[in-house]
Amino acid sequence: MSDRAALLKGIRAWLVFFVVCLVLSGATAFPLVHELRWTEDLLRALSVPEHLPGLMDWIVRVRQGLDVVDAEYPFMLYGTDWLAFAHLVIAVAFYGPYRDPVRNIWVVEFAMIACAGIIPLALISGPVRGIPFWWSVLDMSFGVFGVIPLYVVRRRIKRLEALTAPNAWTLAAT
Repeated sequence: MSDRAALLKGIRAWLVFFVVCLVLSGATAFPLVHELRWTEDLLRALSVPEHLPGLMDWIVRVRQGLDVVDAEYPFMLYGTDWLAFAHLVIAVAFYGPYRDPVRNIWVVEFAMIACAGIIPLALISGPVRGIPFWWSVLDMSFGVFGVIPLYVVRRRIKRLEALTAPNAWTLAAT
């Protein structure tokens, strides 16, 4: 296998991994009410309340809030449906770099900027919305861990670009 083919295969594998994570992250925003009930049940079964009472208190509070919203103001959950949809739409954008990584590197760079933007959003909006700091740190980890495969992909795209770019010596000889 040529260097170019190997790079392209690696780029595509990392992109598929990132897109799968993005789709899963988005898909979990649809069934929030049920997920929080399942999460609370699971944490209780694992004796988390005894070991991490702060986490359990937060999960219970969020679940109770979602129960009220679901029962009395279900239209508010429409916002999380749009959040999920946005994840799915962004995932579709990665078809460009999958098809032609060098030409569509901007999608990867855009996503890296978005990952970096998670940090100030969590640090600013978290306290404004009453989110515990440790939960904001968890949210920020999505940006930190999300940028890792994107960084790997960007580096590989740059190497692919160098392999496919016209050689200066070749151009001078013509």
